[in-house]
Amino acid sequence: MNNIHPIFDKIATREQKEEQLRQRGVTLWFTGLSGSGKSTIAIALEQLLTKKGYLCQILDGDNIRSGINSDLGFSSADRTENIRRIAHISRLYNHTGIITLACFVSPTEELRRLARAIVGSVDFVLIYISTPLTECSRRDVKGLYAKALRGEIADFTGVSAPFEVPADADITIDTTLRSVECCAEEIFSQIIKRIEYGKL
Repeated sequence: MNNIHPIFDKIATREQKEEQLRQRGVTLWFTGLSGSGKSTIAIALEQLLTKKGYLCQILDGDNIRSGINSDLGFSSADRTENIRRIAHISRLYNHTGIITLACFVSPTEELRRLARAIVGSVDFVLIYISTPLTECSRRDVKGLYAKALRGEIADFTGVSAPFEVPADADITIDTTLRSVECCAEEIFSQIIKRIEYGKL
């Protein structure tokens, strides 16, 4: 650690980058069961934000685990490290003025608190996609629930591992009650003041 010399005091500031982009960097952290609609809604929201001139970046579990976190498994320690790295990446994006849409099951309060602590409460919006287990299982677009029920996947959230419903979600969305587009519009209406430049 003696050879590490951060250069944060020499690079352009967050304020300069946000002024250039005319937006505030925030992390929209989507949590919920597999198949709940996290990534689907995030993609729709990204498209909506992009049309309105905002610069965004989606961080999705499968994409992250096929790249920067490809060395991690699904043990408790690896799940924690997965979230830790993602949160730090989100923080870096935020400090560049970019709106980050992070889509991760993050099933426990402890993991979500870790992410919030790293990103910073001011920049962290917890979005709970509360689609019921029965609906997630019915969709089963990846075939994961079927495999978990056959015992082929251990510690699968919602089947053989618990999901702790967030007690501190900033936004709660159930995709069984409305369309993907309506969900994206609802989230946008609740975050617009957080991302508009000069509003906070």
